[in-house]
Amino acid sequence: MIQGAGSDVGKSLIVAGLARAARQRGLRVLPFKPQNMSNNAAVTVDGGEIGRAQALQALAAGVEPHTDMNPVLLKPETDVGAQVIVHGKRIATARAREYAGMKPSLMGAVLESFERLKARADLVLVEGAGSPGEVNLRKSDIANMGFARRADVPVVLVGDIDRGGVIAQLVGIQAVIDPDDAAMIQGFVINKFRGDPTLFDDGYRLIEARTTWRGFGVLPWFARAGELPAEDALGLGDARRPGQCKIAFLALSRIANFDDLDPLKLEPGVDLVMVRPGEAIPGDAKLVILPGSKSTRGDLAFLRAQGWDIDLLAHHRRGGHILGLCGGYQMLGQSVTDPDGIEGPAGETPGLGLLDVTTTMTEQKTLTRVSAVHAATGQPISAYEIHIGRTDGPDRARPFSMLDGAPEGAMSRDGRVHGSYLHGLFTSDEFRKAFLAQLDIPAADQPYGDRVESALDALAEHIETHLDVEGLLALAR
Repeated sequence: MIQGAGSDVGKSLIVAGLARAARQRGLRVLPFKPQNMSNNAAVTVDGGEIGRAQALQALAAGVEPHTDMNPVLLKPETDVGAQVIVHGKRIATARAREYAGMKPSLMGAVLESFERLKARADLVLVEGAGSPGEVNLRKSDIANMGFARRADVPVVLVGDIDRGGVIAQLVGIQAVIDPDDAAMIQGFVINKFRGDPTLFDDGYRLIEARTTWRGFGVLPWFARAGELPAEDALGLGDARRPGQCKIAFLALSRIANFDDLDPLKLEPGVDLVMVRPGEAIPGDAKLVILPGSKSTRGDLAFLRAQGWDIDLLAHHRRGGHILGLCGGYQMLGQSVTDPDGIEGPAGETPGLGLLDVTTTMTEQKTLTRVSAVHAATGQPISAYEIHIGRTDGPDRARPFSMLDGAPEGAMSRDGRVHGSYLHGLFTSDEFRKAFLAQLDIPAADQPYGDRVESALDALAEHIETHLDVEGLLALAR
């Protein structure tokens, strides 16, 4: 089990790299994360949803993503509440304190999934969540030491030296956690090192001496990490290419399934700009994307509070193009109605009025992988749907795509505003090229999937070069 000294220390990528390295050694390896909190979800082969990071780890392992790889998924809808997804299906919406009371009953589901994976694999790589140092959460923990103790899984702790204080991170965790929990930790890894690693030799030895844990190596900064799907939307803002054709996307407060944007981030002809709260939409953007949202009406209010509604109307008047995906598609319509209070308080919110459609939230959730054809270019799209709500109206007569012979999505009369429920659409290379060509943006020839596979191979090589992989694999029980 790979646990972290904090959030965003690189656990997900280390598990992905180890999975690819183990696969290259001929092992059947499966990833597992007992509990994840993310609005960036993937649709699984068994018709459920899991965290996007586990889907990437499954790709690294060469297997289809399955709900057992992430049996408990929390999808935040507000600052204090989230959807609770168990074995791929929503079972409740709970506030943080309510969820704390639910956790002990969820351990059974977690252990069931883990046992099923163990039966199918030579090696299961487990990813923790946050940090075991959050001892205030230990009593009902199912994500870190609570799981490790129940499942008897040895732990390796990852520290992030890039943010500073890594010695205190690791030594401090041993100081605050229960001694029986500390006994589960077999060693540590230092991640994201920049510069000459020998300069940290004394610090490395100090950690070993203070903790008596074994060091498994210092992992330098992996320069190609940006080529892999980001778990956090903030990672999408790291690949600016000033001077290229500008595509802007709105950093909504409950942004969801932002992996839609990953292929655009890698296009050399695209300058992908994240518009953050308080910033204006760039006036020279060719396309503005409204991404998915876990709370459509809530994010409509958030969008208006930033003044982005005014910016979007100005962008459209200047001849700009707009694409709304899932929740973003719903926002572009005339209204969004939630009569049963599924996403929040019951009621109706005026939309942006850029598409002549209306949306009504419904209890039933669409969760499926699909194959479609882009109506404007005839290019195939492999995608997935993961949404609640039903959208209809006159602009549906001009669909974005055809799905099993039926119209999907909508387009405005002037052809510059598009809406679709299709997620992951830009991973389809020929569609992406054709869509960008409509905006006079050149596209790269290298298939997106090949680039991700190449980055995973490079990550495995990076880990093999700098970590004691033999020692890590020898820990497995």
